[in-house]
Amino acid sequence: MNNSMQPLIKFENLTKQYGKNLILKNLNLEINKGELFGFIGMSGSGKTTILNTLIGFLEPEEGDILFHGSGNSYKSVFKNSKEVRRKFGFATQIASFYPKLTIEENLFHFGSLYNLPKKIKKNNVDNLLRLIGLESEKKQLAQSLSGGMEKRLGIACSLIHNPEVLILDEPTANLDPVLRESTWKLIKDINKMGTTIIVASHLLEELEPVCDRIGIIHNKSIMEVGTPDQLKSNYIKNDEIILKASGKHNEIKKLMKSTRYVYDIKEKDDKLVFYTKSTKNTLSNILHLLNRLNENIISLEVTNPSLKEVFELIHNK
Repeated sequence: MNNSMQPLIKFENLTKQYGKNLILKNLNLEINKGELFGFIGMSGSGKTTILNTLIGFLEPEEGDILFHGSGNSYKSVFKNSKEVRRKFGFATQIASFYPKLTIEENLFHFGSLYNLPKKIKKNNVDNLLRLIGLESEKKQLAQSLSGGMEKRLGIACSLIHNPEVLILDEPTANLDPVLRESTWKLIKDINKMGTTIIVASHLLEELEPVCDRIGIIHNKSIMEVGTPDQLKSNYIKNDEIILKASGKHNEIKKLMKSTRYVYDIKEKDDKLVFYTKSTKNTLSNILHLLNRLNENIISLEVTNPSLKEVFELIHNK
C-alpha cells in the first residue's frame, strides 16, 4: 500500500436516491493510491450503487466524487468521462464478456474498445492470459468456462487497458471455497503490481485478511473506516475462548456466566465461545470447573474476535 498523503479518490457528501428511495446520504471517504480497499454492507445497503457512481455510470443528487487526474489536479468523475474510462476498470458481478467468443477474442475485443494500438493490445492480451492462468485455454469459447474461469476472464477484460484503478463487485460470489481462494490470490497479485483495487462484498471473512482498509456501510452511509485490526480494536475489547468438552455444555455455560471476567457466552457449532476481558483468569476458571465436573477437553483455543462481530455490533446499534 502506498501511504502517500494525497488520496487518489475522494467522495464528498455523496447523496444518491432512486425516486423517493434514499440509498446513500452524505457519504464522505478518501481512498489512497495502491490500496486494496473493501466496502462491506448487507444486501441492499448501496455497495453496487457506490461502485456505479464511482465510475460515473450513475449521477448523484448531491455531492461529488473526485479523482487525482492528469495535470496533478482533482477532477469530477461526472465531468471527465474520457479520463475516467482510461483510469478505471470495472468487473461487474455478472460477467460482461461475449459467450460466443473465445477467451482470447474477448480480450482483443475489449482492447479494441479502448482504441489500443495493435502492438500494445497484443502485448496486454498475452500478459493478461499469463496473469489469469488461462494461456492454454485461450481458444476456448467463453460460454464453456467454469465459474472460476469466468471470474478471471471478467477481471482480465477490465484490465485490458492497464487501468490505474480496478473496481470489483462481489468477485467471489457463487464460487466454491477453492475457487474463492484462487480468485483472491489473483486480486492480491494485481494489487501488488501497483493497481489500486476497490472491492465490494458481503463476505466479511474473505475481505478481512486481504484488505488494507475497509469501509462499513450502514444506515445509508459509511459508519466506520479503518484497517481490520483498527475496526476490531475500536469495537471489541474481549478475546474469545472456544471450548468443546465431552458433555455438560449447558451446565458449564450456566456456571461460567457468574464468573467475573466473562462478558458473554454463546454456543456455535457444538462449541462454547467465552468472550472475556481476562483470558488468563477465564482459562483458569474453565479448567477448574471442568476438573470439578469431571469433564474432558475435546478442543480448546483462544482467538481474537472477527470482523463479522464488529459488523454485527454496528448493525445491532
